Amino acid sequence: MSADETVEQSEAGRPASEPEQIVAVPVRHPGRWVAAGVMLVLAAMLAHSLVTNPAWRWDVVWRFLFTDRVLKGLLVTIELTVYAMIIGVVLGIVIAVMRLSPNPIVSTVAWAYAWFFRGTPVLVQVIFWSFIGALYPTISLGIPFGPEFLFWDSNTLIAVFTGAVLGFGLNEAAYMSEIVRAGILSVDQGQTEAAEALGMTRLKILRRIVLPQAMRVIIPPTGNETISMLKTTSLASVIAVGDLFTVAQRIYGENYLYIPLLIVASIWYLVLTSLLSIAQYFIERRFSRGAVPARKGGFLGFGRPKQGMA
Repeated sequence: MSADETVEQSEAGRPASEPEQIVAVPVRHPGRWVAAGVMLVLAAMLAHSLVTNPAWRWDVVWRFLFTDRVLKGLLVTIELTVYAMIIGVVLGIVIAVMRLSPNPIVSTVAWAYAWFFRGTPVLVQVIFWSFIGALYPTISLGIPFGPEFLFWDSNTLIAVFTGAVLGFGLNEAAYMSEIVRAGILSVDQGQTEAAEALGMTRLKILRRIVLPQAMRVIIPPTGNETISMLKTTSLASVIAVGDLFTVAQRIYGENYLYIPLLIVASIWYLVLTSLLSIAQYFIERRFSRGAVPARKGGFLGFGRPKQGMA
């Protein structure tokens, strides 16, 4: 060992060949702290306004929040959402399968359905189905272009509530068909070919192999569509179907307390959407088990990922 190396080793306290340890200094982000400070100030101003501004009329909000009229409207909103989503999901699956059919007529009809119901406003469709009696006074059942055996009055068969359900449900089916179609296409085609080689029917392949795997892709947007449908049902107020928003409108039309009644409706919408978000989180976690690494450290998907995750 040379004299220079001996001196260098004695001064550093370690062999000269060992590299010097690098001390990493985190990059400072002053802009983040400034933005956080601005958000805190705005939040404090909002909280101060909610507490001190008498125009909010919180006493009126609490008085009407649990009244029978509001709760009945809330029940109608839930019913509209459930019925519309049942129609949307079931019919959406059928339309998606038709869209993927090798038969050009079947696939064209499915495409035309999605094109029409996605291309017209849902409000127009709700009003149209609610007043279908003006176009077809009676609905009959019989032989096509031949004798008819059964007759129903359209206004009785398709009441205002039924028209709202049909308007929301048929419109939702067009969007669900695209969601289901995307989920089916996400499954490797080789699995379908292997099932066909085993002699399985197309329906059995779809039910036993394709759809269970496609659920990982279908569930998240379906949950979002359900939450969106819950809020979209407020459009039924134009036909006075008696949902939550319609009831709020009727009450503030009587006492002219617009803001407190709108807050009442908003609180219930927030409660329902929060419950649906929680349910969506657990359903997504159930269907993504074994495919996507689970996250920890937060609720509803928030928090830091496990070590090694991107």
